Amino acid sequence: MKERQDAWTEENDLLLAETVLRHVREGSTQLNAFDEVGDVLNRTSAACGFRWNAVVRHNYEKALQLAKKQRKQRQRALGQHQPVKKKLLYTPPVPTIESLEAPVEFSTIETPSAVTPKVTAPVTNEMVTIEHVISYLESMKNRTGSVSGLQKENERLKMENRELKDVNKELEAKVAKLEQQSQNIQEDYETLMKIMNRARKLVLFEEEERPSTKFKMDRNGNLEKVAE
Repeated sequence: MKERQDAWTEENDLLLAETVLRHVREGSTQLNAFDEVGDVLNRTSAACGFRWNAVVRHNYEKALQLAKKQRKQRQRALGQHQPVKKKLLYTPPVPTIESLEAPVEFSTIETPSAVTPKVTAPVTNEMVTIEHVISYLESMKNRTGSVSGLQKENERLKMENRELKDVNKELEAKVAKLEQQSQNIQEDYETLMKIMNRARKLVLFEEEERPSTKFKMDRNGNLEKVAE
């Protein structure tokens, strides 16, 4: 009776994936592959099927599709155009009558004459399902460390995000201050240009209003200013 409850290893997952892909590629069934892996790893076929569908298959979707495609190509090459019954690549060992019988254990209570039979019930589908769940949960324990690391990384990124937001606010305040200063400088420049233009007009006006000086030449050839 198979009662494996230890966690699945990477080697077990790899064996399961390779066996399933080989059975699919060569025209067998996944259930037949689960039987083969179960006998190799001393696990139930249901446990192997649960592990494949819950964990392993997600990492081999492309490989599974390729295996199905190769199976169709192989059938076409053999001239099997119509769907045929899938062949079985592995035949599980037939259980004997002794292995199906419920083992009986006897325990002695207080005196040797008081003997009480202790019967171990055969494995049922419900018990197998619980075993699969426990095995799967135990395999998830190995991922607890990675989840904790991701949580710490998430907290660190949140803290960095808050710091970057604070820096961004400071930069926005500095930019707004510089823009205000630039606007003030522009206004001062425009005011200065207006004053300079006004002064230039006044100078030109004074030059136009100023009377021109007249000169005359005397007998000796010298210029002298003529009184207005």
